Amino acid sequence: MAKKSSQVFCRATLFSKSNKVMAKVDKKGIVRGTAGSVVYRGYREMNIIQGKPRKFEQTSASIRASTEFGLSSTTAAVIRQAFEPAYVHRDGEAVSRSTQLVYRGLRNSLRGSVGQRDLHDADLESLIGMDFNMKSRLSEVLQVSQRVERDEEGRLSVFMGALNAKTDLRVPLSISKPVSKYKIRFSLIGFNFRKEYYEYLEVKDLEFRWQAQLEAREIRFETRPEPDQLLMLSVSLLAYSETRMEEGYVLLNSKEFSPCSIVAAFHAEEPGEYPTGPVNMKLNEAQQTRGASFNNMCYEGNRLLRDLKRRNENITETTTTAMKKKATTKHRTEDGDDKVQFQIRERISFSSKR
Repeated sequence: MAKKSSQVFCRATLFSKSNKVMAKVDKKGIVRGTAGSVVYRGYREMNIIQGKPRKFEQTSASIRASTEFGLSSTTAAVIRQAFEPAYVHRDGEAVSRSTQLVYRGLRNSLRGSVGQRDLHDADLESLIGMDFNMKSRLSEVLQVSQRVERDEEGRLSVFMGALNAKTDLRVPLSISKPVSKYKIRFSLIGFNFRKEYYEYLEVKDLEFRWQAQLEAREIRFETRPEPDQLLMLSVSLLAYSETRMEEGYVLLNSKEFSPCSIVAAFHAEEPGEYPTGPVNMKLNEAQQTRGASFNNMCYEGNRLLRDLKRRNENITETTTTAMKKKATTKHRTEDGDDKVQFQIRERISFSSKR
């Protein structure tokens, strides 16, 4: 008769000084829970040990810095969301990279101080050339000169040099072999972070066969942007393979190949004031004719700035009150000293002898 196999699991338990169970070792040998100031947790087959989070008092400088970095993060998120139809696939580092570039633009701003500025005040040069997918950088894939100009009415024009699809496109073999045609897409978007909206202004597509040769040309955008809009223009390259299906073509872009970059950015002429409360986007008569292209932002930047302003006002009020109280106390002490008068007399000695 076969013997039944038995398994014995050794469980260890960590106790705090008060003998209260804080952490346990599970069946896989992973310690989970807290023991004193240490937190134990598991990730896959690893045991992670970290310090227990604790509260600490932030200085005014650290609060301003954290607010600006939070504002950079939510601003970059809006930009990525708006350009998603253009880049199609972004790499895994696009979130941190775009946040850092926005933060750099804010730091290089010549207008406004920390905690009192947004992207409308920033140096937009840091955003020009920002790739959404570093695995296929646009400047390396599409090796054609481009220049962007803005006229007096705010309209943009892109001047692109001559293109030879065979030599000026550096495309991996996995794409170039099945490709039938390419499409260069120019996407123009207007942003207003103070009114918390963005608008898809216009998209221009330049389509050509895989072995085509194109002359230099001007791509002109006819849409006149609103004066409160900060403009960003992206260029992306889309590759298509011809099929026998009804659609005719299938998109070949993937996470490994999806070139897209911001090639131009222009400040708004009249961005407006910072909102004093939650924003409800309202379209004027001109905007209502193309209202479908307007999008509300999921944007927390204005709230962060308002919270910082209220916090600074509270600190100022508290400091002022404390200084007034200190001054009043000091004044009373000085007044009391003036009223006490000591008269100098002859020295008197005391003795226990009679």
